[in-house]
Amino acid sequence: MGLHDLDFITQRLNELKEQGVYRKLPVLGSPSGPRSVINGRNVINLSSNNYLGLANHPRLREAGKKAIDKWGMGAGAVRTIIGTMAIHEELEEKLAKFKHVEAVLVFQSGFTANAAAIPGIVDKGDVVISDELNHASIIDGCRLSKAAVVRFKHSDMADLERVINEVKDKYNIKMIITDGVFSMDGDIAKLPEIVELAEKYDCLTYVDDAHSSGVLGTNGQGSAHHFGLSDRVDVQIGTLSKAIGVVGGYVAGRSNLIDWLNHRGRPFLFSTAAPPAVAAACIEAINILSESRELTDRMWENANYFKKKLNELGFNTGKSETPITPVIAGDDKKAVELSKRLFEEGVFAQSIVFPTVAKGAARVRTIVTAAHTKEDLDEAVAAFAKVGRELGLIK
Repeated sequence: MGLHDLDFITQRLNELKEQGVYRKLPVLGSPSGPRSVINGRNVINLSSNNYLGLANHPRLREAGKKAIDKWGMGAGAVRTIIGTMAIHEELEEKLAKFKHVEAVLVFQSGFTANAAAIPGIVDKGDVVISDELNHASIIDGCRLSKAAVVRFKHSDMADLERVINEVKDKYNIKMIITDGVFSMDGDIAKLPEIVELAEKYDCLTYVDDAHSSGVLGTNGQGSAHHFGLSDRVDVQIGTLSKAIGVVGGYVAGRSNLIDWLNHRGRPFLFSTAAPPAVAAACIEAINILSESRELTDRMWENANYFKKKLNELGFNTGKSETPITPVIAGDDKKAVELSKRLFEEGVFAQSIVFPTVAKGAARVRTIVTAAHTKEDLDEAVAAFAKVGRELGLIK
């Protein structure tokens, strides 16, 4: 064994196994739905980001098929050469109207949207003021920029103001970045307070609505709309991969920002445009959201029902305010075992351990969707009760 055998990688993998956190990718053998075939078993799926059940919706499927017939499979180039099809612009115009902003630019994912927007907005001599629990894509976007980065304690407005005061006279552009909904705990950012501080100290505001898109707002427009702040948040990041049910991300804001990213957003410049079927399905998802609150309301009804049942059993669900409901086990190995035993009982709920969450905060993260039935949820609660008692998480 030598360097080119990558035995140092094997050693690292063995360390994961010793820690009890090594895992193999779970494999879907069916469409993503409330009940899915996962690793060959038909189970209740509580780990999908398919909040509204749109990933296999007949209207999205039909829109995708029609787009293939009209536009073919691929765009054939990056957007800036000859990859921009009329259907891409139609999607961006529809999203801008939906989000109540001047313009939108679509990217290959929410991750690449952050990787483009943050370095595109701030540079050397500027500073990003970031919530300490922001998503990895925000962290990496900050690293790709030349700006300084300072962090404030999670959703702590006194600490945010303290940090702003420390940096306000040292940098040019100051930009506060927060998730709209935090993906591990399911809590909602204090966006009204953040915007007030931003306006008080002349900072930009930037919110990543990956887990707010389709979840918060009158018809799922996101956290800025939820708080009535669509015209006061400077940059909104959205995803098309979660509640929208397809794949992609976008930046929403003023038209000059979108024009600038069209010229300087590196993932946009150097990645082939989304397949036209993807754009068509996303357009149809936005149509569905714009027509009715039915799916959003059902998702919230199901999520509140499930959360209430878990809390009545005595599980620690943290500070969740959304359909993201963690069941906190604490110890990494116990969280992995909880996930394993739930699967044996017919429920798929993925464990989340260090370094994704802090040491001692390992959990199984559940996400309830509009597509789940009460029978699904009752069956899942029964499995949690049985396994939770076996592992000593509840009495």
